[in-house]
Amino acid sequence: MGNKLSGKDLIKLGFPKNNSINIALGQINRYRKREKKESILTEAKDVLLNPEKYEGNGTWGKVAEGLIKPVQVRMHQLKNTRAPFKIFGENEIDEQAKFQLYDSLKLPVSVAGALMPDAHSGYGLPIGGVLATDNAVIPYGVGVDIGCRMSLSIFDLPASHFKGREHQLEAILKDNTKFGMYETHASRVDHEVFYKSEFKDIPLLKNLLPKAYKQLGTSGGGNHFVEFGIAKIDNPENDWKLEKGEYFAVLSHSGSRGLGANIAKHYTYLATKQCPLPKNVQHLAWLDLNTHDGQEYWLAMNLAGEYAKACHDDIHRRIAKAIGKRVVVTIENHHNFAWKEMVNGQECIVHRKGATPAGEGQLGIIPGSMTAPGFIVKGKGNTESLNSASHGAGRLFSRAKCKSSFTQSQINKELKIHDVALIGGNIDEAPMAYKDITKVMANQTDLVEVLGTFTPKIVRMDR
Repeated sequence: MGNKLSGKDLIKLGFPKNNSINIALGQINRYRKREKKESILTEAKDVLLNPEKYEGNGTWGKVAEGLIKPVQVRMHQLKNTRAPFKIFGENEIDEQAKFQLYDSLKLPVSVAGALMPDAHSGYGLPIGGVLATDNAVIPYGVGVDIGCRMSLSIFDLPASHFKGREHQLEAILKDNTKFGMYETHASRVDHEVFYKSEFKDIPLLKNLLPKAYKQLGTSGGGNHFVEFGIAKIDNPENDWKLEKGEYFAVLSHSGSRGLGANIAKHYTYLATKQCPLPKNVQHLAWLDLNTHDGQEYWLAMNLAGEYAKACHDDIHRRIAKAIGKRVVVTIENHHNFAWKEMVNGQECIVHRKGATPAGEGQLGIIPGSMTAPGFIVKGKGNTESLNSASHGAGRLFSRAKCKSSFTQSQINKELKIHDVALIGGNIDEAPMAYKDITKVMANQTDLVEVLGTFTPKIVRMDR
């Protein structure tokens, strides 16, 4: 008896000669290959005899599903008609982004859609795309950076706190933030998110736990940032304990780091295998929420969202400690995520890829660029936008186009005009790469009410 488990071993046990054998071998080779063959065979026998007992189990759940009710893999065709949709700020949006939305609206699972005024083309769903589906989740409709979010902390400090402290504040940002693939904090902290059962129950997540622990409190590359700025509050909420006025604040933008990227990659692959679609829309492959993989992705996605929040909380905790002051108000929201929400009286999965939740009374922050103000907003609960708003100004130039269109000296000139200090950053994040945020906001007055603004002053990004 060799040490490596084979299909023949499983057939001997009585497994049917179908895909459940391949699934079992795949799961064992991926997650259990260091264990003794005998103990795995004993477990496999029990799965065969009592598959119901193993539904939802990390290693055996998918095998049990294959024995009880196998997932039907069949080619799906797009419908000829689109699900209902609404586009906000249509004249400012490129055609490619609209076509991507139109394709997604023809999926057999689509119920409704919307495009936000900052939209531009992406992979799968366009950035700024919102799509409601029936009991199906599209990993690429959520995106690679699951739970990417904004978090704004306002201190009870006047805007004048900047005067004469610029160098000190730059040093605080340099010392307390980490960016990109490899930078991590020397002093690690624990967090309750690491004790969630998903990290134990889902083998993929178990393997990602050490990386997640190492990357807590760090930010990604690209357009992710941590910045000090001035929060101008025009309409304070009653529970803010802040008067109208200008305050010292910190804003961060980042997501779920390596954890989210690996979850996205793994379940996108599974979705494309289980849900074949015409080539031009293969990125929109979905997982049925009644399947093992659909349920597992849902749990993993929600965990990645909680981890993204934990990262922001840690960044803001470190900065508040360095400043020596307490945060008075925090405003935060995800924008690459899926939620269970009611749409036209039906429970749907609402994907917001680069769109902010804007349900009635829901607070949010919509940034401009490093030289343009962001807006502190309250959602109006507009059903036509599926309770959503833009997540920023949106790109005017792609990253590649930025490199051929702008120079560092142009960027420096722009920063100087707006009195902004930049640590790190590169040409693809040039302020000129973004749409005019005031135009974007003018196109979503039906979606959000503006409570105030945030103007960046010291910006830290990846190099």
